[in-house]
Amino acid sequence: MASTGPGTAQPRSRPRVVIVGGGFAGHSAARSLAKRLGDTAEIVLINPTDYFLYLPLLPEVAAGVIEPRRITVPLAATLPGVRVVLGEVDTVDLDKRTVGWTDPESGRGELGYDRLVLAAGSVNKLLPIPGVAEHAHGFRGIPEALYLRDHITRQIELAASTEDPAEREARCTFIVVGAGYTGTEVAAQGPLFTDALVRQHAALRDQPVRWLLLDLAERVLPELDPKLSRTADRVLRERGVEVRTGQSVQEATHEHVCLTTGEKVPTRTLVWCVGVRPDPLVAGVGLPTNKGRLVVDAELAVPGHPDVFACGDAAAVPDLTRPGEVTAMTAQHAVRQGKLAGRNVAASLGHGSPHRYRHHDLGFVVELGGREAAANPLHVPLAGLVAKAVTRGYHLLSMPTNRTRTAADWLLDAVLPRQTVQLGLVRAPNVPLDTASPELERTPR
Repeated sequence: MASTGPGTAQPRSRPRVVIVGGGFAGHSAARSLAKRLGDTAEIVLINPTDYFLYLPLLPEVAAGVIEPRRITVPLAATLPGVRVVLGEVDTVDLDKRTVGWTDPESGRGELGYDRLVLAAGSVNKLLPIPGVAEHAHGFRGIPEALYLRDHITRQIELAASTEDPAEREARCTFIVVGAGYTGTEVAAQGPLFTDALVRQHAALRDQPVRWLLLDLAERVLPELDPKLSRTADRVLRERGVEVRTGQSVQEATHEHVCLTTGEKVPTRTLVWCVGVRPDPLVAGVGLPTNKGRLVVDAELAVPGHPDVFACGDAAAVPDLTRPGEVTAMTAQHAVRQGKLAGRNVAASLGHGSPHRYRHHDLGFVVELGGREAAANPLHVPLAGLVAKAVTRGYHLLSMPTNRTRTAADWLLDAVLPRQTVQLGLVRAPNVPLDTASPELERTPR
């Protein structure tokens, strides 16, 4: 095994802080640490990709609104003073205080640490439903978004070329499972994208294109304010989306999906957005968990291991605003927890004092495509163009970089026809639903 750095057996002139994961929490932790520690410590961030993915805009990548590089924030460029290591961490030895990983070319690396921040994030949530793992695709990374964009384009093109009415109907039916943030936004963007595709094919002039959004909950966006839910529901139905609350998938095959109502829906597209679960690395660390997330205290430290901290989706952070509960797995919490993790790690090394995590949400924004959005900044419910302006403004302020390029893509989408070609860069076997790293394209064996 080739070592990419010394372990704990070799003394270091500066303490080393290793951050596992470069998502919202890991990126924020690295920035916070670099600011507080400067060159008094070595800060290493290990991540499978060389970028931090701004996930909230991923549905717009799948719908051809913005280009994928717009939402990929380069780690090296935005984290000066932080050493970025490409690799998937698969081992954490708490006794030896080392982490091990596999790099993109299947090489092995190992590194010792004085402080460890586990911010590995989350992956697609799986349910034991027959056929779903084989025929559904998730929505957590750039490869999955590129696959979905090409797949939708391909289905419309194949529908236009077939003379079989049943096949045409199946290819023009798209099912999204999960009416949370991601599923709702994918289902809202979908009809706008397929409308643009269908207009290019005279053979589909009279062919209905169906979009179905399924969820066992009683309403879309069940975790948000009912006013936001009603706004999203209205927009979806106005675009022809069949919102099926209280329903889900019972079985999936290559040619159809069976619903829990007993209905069989012919389709070639099943988008899985039922939620997320902590990265499988969390279970392998050997520490206590709460619903799969690492147990931490309000200062984000792992009890019994003062050198280990965790934040974001990987951590069950006590919610001091709601005693007895843990914080939700949202980007809003992950960013703030990452900043606090950086502060508290620095404090454990003698720089400043630790703080406890406490955050009242400031509202939410939901991008619904076209001129529509739903938002409640400071809990003031908004809809339509005003919500659209707030939503896009929030995203531009939240993105560490690429703001001008993203705004330019939005402007071009508003005045020019949408680009509707499939590049065939990512195929179905390369983006399996059951994967520990949805940010990476998989090579089938």
